[in-house]
Amino acid sequence: MVVQGMRKVCERIIIGVGSPDTAESLEHPFSGMERHEMISAALLDADIPDADIYDLSDTATDDAWVESVLKTTGPIDTVWTGNDLVEKLFVAKGVKVQKIKEVPGISSTEVRARLLGGGEWRDLVPDGVASVIGRIEGAARMKKLRK
Repeated sequence: MVVQGMRKVCERIIIGVGSPDTAESLEHPFSGMERHEMISAALLDADIPDADIYDLSDTATDDAWVESVLKTTGPIDTVWTGNDLVEKLFVAKGVKVQKIKEVPGISSTEVRARLLGGGEWRDLVPDGVASVIGRIEGAARMKKLRK
């Protein structure tokens, strides 16, 4: 888990839940609250109880979004991201960016694809996340959204 590596070098860990108000879709099948719950469960599984989780709502412009993130989180030294646009936006604001490398075969896109296709997905997520997805019937929701 990337956060375990971050914990070794970061004094404070802030995790952002992007687009928390996005309506349910195949790309965003889970609400901001559900994603917050999944992240919390994953952090507990990894014995990282002290990370802060913030909703990072969309804004009209990219610049306004960066300002909103910084206002929400307070001062930050480094942004860790795997998103090229997020990297570009924070570098432009003078914030150091640490690139997160994708773990081959493990991604939210792959989890959603397996949920949708009926494949085995539990091995791709921490136990706590699997529990949340099971409780909220994530696979059934994905199939319903496909219709």
